Amino acid sequence: MESGIDYHTAKALLEWQIELGATDAIGDQPVNRYDLPDHQRPAAKQQPAATQPGQMAPAAKPKGPDPVALARAAAAGAADLDALKAAMAGFDQCDLKKGARNLVFADGVRGAPVMIIGEAPGRDEDREGLPFVGRAGQLLDRMLAAIGLSRKENVYITNVLPWRPPQNRDPRPEEIAMMKPFLERHVALSDPRLIVLMGNISCQAVLGKRGITRLHGQWDQAMGKPVLPMFHPAYLLRQPSAKRQAWADLLELRARLNQS
Repeated sequence: MESGIDYHTAKALLEWQIELGATDAIGDQPVNRYDLPDHQRPAAKQQPAATQPGQMAPAAKPKGPDPVALARAAAAGAADLDALKAAMAGFDQCDLKKGARNLVFADGVRGAPVMIIGEAPGRDEDREGLPFVGRAGQLLDRMLAAIGLSRKENVYITNVLPWRPPQNRDPRPEEIAMMKPFLERHVALSDPRLIVLMGNISCQAVLGKRGITRLHGQWDQAMGKPVLPMFHPAYLLRQPSAKRQAWADLLELRARLNQS
């Protein structure tokens, strides 16, 4: 043969290419791509622009569905409190659920004039599946009783988060944002006359503010309701000197109830 390769060698090379998967011929003659016109040359792959010193790299696109959007859709589909509890129990986007024993949904009288929003369940709450059942809960019951309120008669209690964070750590911003649609729906379905926010985390979730020593006792507005920040009972157990201020806040709550 003119190419210098005999028939048997050429046949062996062809069979070898077929074994590698090259089963289709794309042309009778080899193509020198360096001689092709510009408009026929394969397009070069675009490399990402180099990040200049002091310049932030482009933010990576989030992978998977938006958990806040999923929570909003699930909460909006709940027609009543039982349906909302079921929707929260079926919500798997929050990793706190994996380490918790129970969903802590609420306690007290549904439709009560006062709705208390705590922060997150602790060990006792996680074990029993109810909010405010430990030492802080016992103190809360005594505080409410002092102004004629009770979770058995006229108070409804829930938390920002329904699952206990590991080691009772503070809830993270992304966890609060993820569960806030459920909290908003909880308030809408409960329809209290006013809301009491217990502690910094509750104020952060509902009001977007922190600093309970400054916020406590000052009425605000959120979720279409009058809102009163107060010291968390757990804080009062650590700082008994703040109980005098807490008593003044309780009297403010009682006065507002008497007016409305």
